[in-house]
Amino acid sequence: MRVMGVDPGLTRCGVGVVEGAPGRPLRLVHVSVVRTSPDDDVAHRLLGVEQGLEAVLAEFAPDAVAVERVFAQHNVSTVMGTAQAAGVAMLAAARRGLPVALHTPSEAKAAVTGNGRADKAQVTSMVTRLLRLDAPPRPADAADALALAICHVWRGAAQSRLDAARRAAVPRSRGGTVQ
Repeated sequence: MRVMGVDPGLTRCGVGVVEGAPGRPLRLVHVSVVRTSPDDDVAHRLLGVEQGLEAVLAEFAPDAVAVERVFAQHNVSTVMGTAQAAGVAMLAAARRGLPVALHTPSEAKAAVTGNGRADKAQVTSMVTRLLRLDAPPRPADAADALALAICHVWRGAAQSRLDAARRAAVPRSRGGTVQ
């Protein structure tokens, strides 16, 4: 299974693509960070995130997309930008018919380190080891995106099959139309 992990953000959006299966070695396919300028307006920043994610989706053709679940933070403007970038990632995946999974930071940390409260250094160290990398992925957004992808490879496969079966059994609307 090939999974694209997305650590959403407006200034830095981490993107990592990992291939693997539960019980098998993982393989790094791609890692990058989509960057936008804080000086640009939000709409253009979201467009930049969308274009960066679309390029990765087109080039690496993942089977699923795992996005960090946004949780309430003290800084409302930060959580808003993070939520908007997460929405862009989910939209890009849905446009291609890809399943989308949301994983909390604690779930991703627990999947790669065994501890849901692991710090960024521990997550980066384990991602480096699990993917057999020569150097740690930088910045932390890149390592977090890879951790999300690894989490989904290991934990999300069964959930994805259940979701696919539900989608096949229940007709669904394709969303709104523009008139």
